Amino acid sequence: MKAEYINPFLESAKIVIEQVIQIRPSTGQLGLKDIKFVQNYIWIQIGINGQMNGDIVFGLSEQVALKIVSAMMGGFTISEMDEIGRSAISELGNMISGNASTMLFNQGIKVDITPPKVVQSAQAAGFTAQQALTIPLIMDGIGELDIQVLVAS
Repeated sequence: MKAEYINPFLESAKIVIEQVIQIRPSTGQLGLKDIKFVQNYIWIQIGINGQMNGDIVFGLSEQVALKIVSAMMGGFTISEMDEIGRSAISELGNMISGNASTMLFNQGIKVDITPPKVVQSAQAAGFTAQQALTIPLIMDGIGELDIQVLVAS
């Protein structure tokens, strides 16, 4: 797995998060991590097809998701992850991935992305015990968003 696959998603996530919730995230440590079920966690899964094939998975705790959705809603406090909250967090993943696919295209890598799927358990997403290239984005006052790349080629 090539580390440069994650860079467009990392850069895109920083740009989109800063635009949408007015916080410039800092970058954590790049590493390999097993994707596994975590209680009270939300996954945004987006498939990638073309010159790269696999999935991009954004993982965040439900509390972080609620804070992000609240910021996306102009500061209106969201206390539970309902349909509107899932839609908003899904759109965040879609905006990050769409922007990243444009960056990849500009690097000569043609990919299509699938619509985001929001799941609240790793088993529901169909994840198997595998390692992903991962990097956390740290948002002051909000928490962390993990970007995980599972790309075969």
